[in-house]
Amino acid sequence: MSKPRPIVRRFVALTALSLTLAACQSTPTAPPVLDVPVASGGTAPALERWWTAFDDSTLSALIDEALANNIDLQTAMSRVDLARSNVLLAQSSLYPSLGLGVDPSRSRTTLAGWQPLPAGFNPIHNDYLVALRASYEVDLWGRYHAGAAAARQDLLATAYARETVRTAVTAETARAYFGLLAADAELALLRETLTAREQTIALQDELFRAGVIGDFDLQRAQAEQAAVTANVAAAERAVGGYESALAAILGRSPRQVFDVRIVREATPARLLGVPAVPADLPSDLLERRPDVKQMEAQLAAASLRIDAARAQYFPSLSLTASYGSESAALRNLFSAPGLIWGVGATLLQPLIGLKAIEANVEAETARRQAAVLGYTQTVQTAFRETRDALTANRTTREALAAQTERAGKLKSALSLAEMRYRAGYSGYLDVLDAQRQLLQAQTQQILAARDVRFALIDLAKAMGGGWDYRAVPASEGASQ
Repeated sequence: MSKPRPIVRRFVALTALSLTLAACQSTPTAPPVLDVPVASGGTAPALERWWTAFDDSTLSALIDEALANNIDLQTAMSRVDLARSNVLLAQSSLYPSLGLGVDPSRSRTTLAGWQPLPAGFNPIHNDYLVALRASYEVDLWGRYHAGAAAARQDLLATAYARETVRTAVTAETARAYFGLLAADAELALLRETLTAREQTIALQDELFRAGVIGDFDLQRAQAEQAAVTANVAAAERAVGGYESALAAILGRSPRQVFDVRIVREATPARLLGVPAVPADLPSDLLERRPDVKQMEAQLAAASLRIDAARAQYFPSLSLTASYGSESAALRNLFSAPGLIWGVGATLLQPLIGLKAIEANVEAETARRQAAVLGYTQTVQTAFRETRDALTANRTTREALAAQTERAGKLKSALSLAEMRYRAGYSGYLDVLDAQRQLLQAQTQQILAARDVRFALIDLAKAMGGGWDYRAVPASEGASQ
């Protein structure tokens, strides 16, 4: 029976060694290295307040209002506050707990088997206890440190999520504003055209009554007027839609959303001027994108939680201490004989329930794998959006130049058509056709100018504009 003892000792030693080595394992928190494109340019310009490049004080005021009152942004800020409190909760496990206990009690002792009773025996017993009690679980394997670090990474992730919302709010505010300006410009153009059509109809009616033109020319002119009237109604609907959308983004009250007051200067000339932007891929794109930084923090938190889950395999060491006074009489509670104290330690090794710990480790590992995939997909999206925005920035400017040239040519063509009509070389149908084409070209020019501004907004957003990427780690205490 004595021979198996060395085997048992070796088994215990190997088990202890394997547990110690497993305890020293840590899951990497860095994101995976991905195959990303080589940057075609240097560091992108400062984009924290990219909208100021439009030199539009109304736009700047609207974005400031949105950043102060937008509901989605306020919700994101509340999530940051929640994550900050979770950090404090996780860090509380790293420190001892101390409490003051006051335990008065009164009990009666059984009289059975005490016959006859001892002299002076009283079955009623009082006990008064006041003591300070302290307890502390030593973080031998880093379980609580890993949990606290994971909570800090969660806080950082929610801070980056807040900045992602901030970039979206600034972009959506600018898009709604420039969409509104374009709708205003289109409406103004259509109303001006409608006035001209009405004047033409009056002239054509006089010519018809005088027998100079036939019924065909008059009805075609009236049909063109009706078409412009329908377009005016559609443009008014577009203006109303942009106004209510912008009011909602700004976080205004329901009454203000219903009764919108957006003060702006709506002129086509103001819409046509657009600033220049960089046309290269910045080298620090992944640092500038808050959604990428958010996924990095979530991946780090998932890795740390694997370490915290794995630490449950190993024994826990708890220390306790108490100091106080106890007495059967309240008047003697704080006397010298009533002094009590105690210290203790408990070492607890899990034996049953290891499958539950294993399942928890596997679950946290699966969450980390999902975070890796989420990070990869977010980086992929970042480069796709940047490429699309760079392409749109180039092509929309080309389209605007072409539409501007087209509008100028058709304006000259209309003048020629009117001269030919007055000279009797062509019918009024040529004038109507020239007017229709010019109106279409001018409308497309306004929309092209709007699309250039939309492309600029998308490019600024794709490059991580709208927030200060250097301020978040320090402000949220990521290095603690």
